[in-house]
Amino acid sequence: MSLRRRLMLYLLVCAPLVWLIAVTASTFRARAEVNELFDTEMIRLARQVQLTLVGVSADSEAPGVPASPLGGEADLDDLAIAVWDRQGEVVLVDREGAQLPLRPDGVGFVDLIVNAQPWRAYYLQSPNGQWVVAAGQNLHERDELVYDLIGSQLIPWLLMLPILLLAMGWAVREALAPMRALTTELQQRGADELQAIPVVSAPVELQPMLLAMNGLFERIETTLARERRFTADAAHELRTPLAVLSAQWDRLHGASAAAEREQAMAALRAGIERMSRLVDQLLRLSRLEAASGLPQTAPLDWPELARQAMSEVLPLAERRQIQLDCLWPQAPQTAPAWSGDAHLMTVLLRNLLDNAARYAPQGSTVTLRFGPDRLTVENEGPALAPKVLAQLGERFHRPEGQIESGSGLGVSIARRIAALHGLALQYRARADGTGVVAELVRN
Repeated sequence: MSLRRRLMLYLLVCAPLVWLIAVTASTFRARAEVNELFDTEMIRLARQVQLTLVGVSADSEAPGVPASPLGGEADLDDLAIAVWDRQGEVVLVDREGAQLPLRPDGVGFVDLIVNAQPWRAYYLQSPNGQWVVAAGQNLHERDELVYDLIGSQLIPWLLMLPILLLAMGWAVREALAPMRALTTELQQRGADELQAIPVVSAPVELQPMLLAMNGLFERIETTLARERRFTADAAHELRTPLAVLSAQWDRLHGASAAAEREQAMAALRAGIERMSRLVDQLLRLSRLEAASGLPQTAPLDWPELARQAMSEVLPLAERRQIQLDCLWPQAPQTAPAWSGDAHLMTVLLRNLLDNAARYAPQGSTVTLRFGPDRLTVENEGPALAPKVLAQLGERFHRPEGQIESGSGLGVSIARRIAALHGLALQYRARADGTGVVAELVRN
């Protein structure tokens, strides 16, 4: 169901319901006012009759004295007057008053049933107890007045109700005009038109939704830019290895001597391994950049993580005759009490150890050192120039003159994992000015 139809349905149900409640409340209020008005008139009438009888002798016998006829449109059948003396004899009564019962001790208002109809009577005694005056009224007269008052208001409201509903329908349509304009604008946009929607001129009720949509557009734009950058980088980086593999295949295919064939086979195998490593690094970096946070965290078991990372780097270290050392802080100090994803942190340590072992001088030492608030991976050899240190972490960037193969993505992956853990990865030279130190600290 559309929002407009839902609003109209609510209005069609709620408006008559509220109107009915208002009519009911008005009826009760009108009845209270009418009762107050007629009760006041009955008191005034009883007192006037009592004052009229002041000159009448207590021994005077004037039973059945009728009331004087009144002109106009007064309905005397709904009014009654009766007067009794001290002995309970009727002194004054009209046609309807004969039906009122005597209440010698009663004073005030009382509800009665007279001729099977509800009446309301007011009894008033004279100060000397000589007379009892009763003034009564049929309640039907009061109800008739109340219904006439409510009816005079009800009929115009009933006649105006369709106009009111049409006006509400127009108001709902106009109120939803910004929604229709927003819908039209979004329908006319292209797939790559992700610019923000103006929020200032929008209604207050729509602003939170527009802010959320603009945030979504921004995230989509970031994701698309990242994917486009990844595609461009991958295409650029895969072009050279594929060309090399093609050349190595042609060389292998054209080799006639066994030694030449063996050499071409080794070169082809190395090229395939480099290609496999590059694709693996690209896919891992793409997944990490798409992640907005860690799916789950737990206290990191540093001994186990160090063991796994060093065991994965061990084949490279043995090939290059690199010694891998792991140093722990002296008691009572402990390794950093960090929490995170154990798998990702293993990848980070492996990349740092792999880079350190890959570019360290052959036969040197690579050290993984844990401190109370940081960990470092350092190797030996000449220090890197400040310009080279500043470029570490740029995608596909590798310093010139490297013998070992690589994709230039290891540091980017390590820094992304560190960022997901709230850590910072920094590079510097050792204290003696030699080697390279990768330092991981809390951000």
